[in-house]
Amino acid sequence: MTLSRAEKSVLTDWWFTVDRMLLASILAIAGAGVVLSLAASPAIAIKRGLPIYYFVERQLLFMALGIVLMLAISLLSPERVRRLALAVLVVCLAGLLLVLTTGAEINGARRWLHLGGYSVQPSELAKPAFVVLCAWFLAEGRRRPDMPALPAAFGLYLLLAGLLALQPDVGQALLVSLVWCALFFLAGGRVTWFAAFLAMLASGFAAAYYSIGYVRLRVDRFLSGAGESYQTGRARQSFIEGGLFGRGPGEGTIKSALPDAHNDFIFAVIAEEYGALICLVLLGLFALVVVRAFARQMGEDDDFRRLGAMGLALLFGLQAIINMAVNTGLLPTKGMTLPFISIGGSSTIATSLGLGMLLALTRRRAAPGAGLGHTQPGHTKKPAFAPMGAGSESI
Repeated sequence: MTLSRAEKSVLTDWWFTVDRMLLASILAIAGAGVVLSLAASPAIAIKRGLPIYYFVERQLLFMALGIVLMLAISLLSPERVRRLALAVLVVCLAGLLLVLTTGAEINGARRWLHLGGYSVQPSELAKPAFVVLCAWFLAEGRRRPDMPALPAAFGLYLLLAGLLALQPDVGQALLVSLVWCALFFLAGGRVTWFAAFLAMLASGFAAAYYSIGYVRLRVDRFLSGAGESYQTGRARQSFIEGGLFGRGPGEGTIKSALPDAHNDFIFAVIAEEYGALICLVLLGLFALVVVRAFARQMGEDDDFRRLGAMGLALLFGLQAIINMAVNTGLLPTKGMTLPFISIGGSSTIATSLGLGMLLALTRRRAAPGAGLGHTQPGHTKKPAFAPMGAGSESI
């Protein structure tokens, strides 16, 4: 089957406008996640008295659903992406409120809703929708200086970060905070305000350190370098034992020693069995997604598409970096998954949702009356990093 530019259909329009290098990188990570699920999950399934390929089969199912969802969302226009983000965020905020009242408490935190035999983590699905809506607020503020966009974006951030802190889920709150600050900077926010937001963020996590026991314990262990948690110490050891080329598929021992080897610490399992070389390849694929998205959008005239795509790429990349840093002992444990690699339904679907939006926003759409080779202009062209609020103090 061949596709021609002369054909007029949704599929041909999508194929000739989607960033195929970005799509190929994402599919490579997804394929790696399916293959690598065979490394860690069978041992966990046996320990829990489940069928040996229980987690592998679940991951295959959720990955297939996720890829279909991602490709379907990538067909949407930017306007429909924004509307989808609004609908998803409203539902997820309601879910986060339900989590606080009816969610099961696990290790002192409430993060999961149990629906029909499945566990759902609303915070995972809320993150990409939050990024898209904040990008839209900031973009509208640049286009319409009279619009109180910055207060709206900041209020949305405070709402989501506050709900995450109440669970408490400090790792996810840190992630959305970093992405929001990056979006503010990319939108041309004033340096003084950016510094003030960073100071507020530092104060918030200082308060978390003094008020939440497990946060203080993890940070103290990390800073002292002594008495680190068993999982962190064992994960670091796996990189030493794996060396450059690994011990070989199925030869690792960490997957039998750690209860979270199939999700939070799967990167350590990969290091032990496949070696540091494969870990570097995986790191390169994540970096390629982020760099490609930024390169694709740097000259984009439409502020919403530019900020939305960059924010979603940062969300994807920062989550991967945080997970890898925890596995290598560079950060205290956060309980954060490695996108498309860690086994988990909520994480896989949320990653697919975000990457589908990313693919949709990075498509080169044809202008009305033009051929597919001409990209659609955005609003009046502005410098990518023009200061926010030029001519107005509201934003």
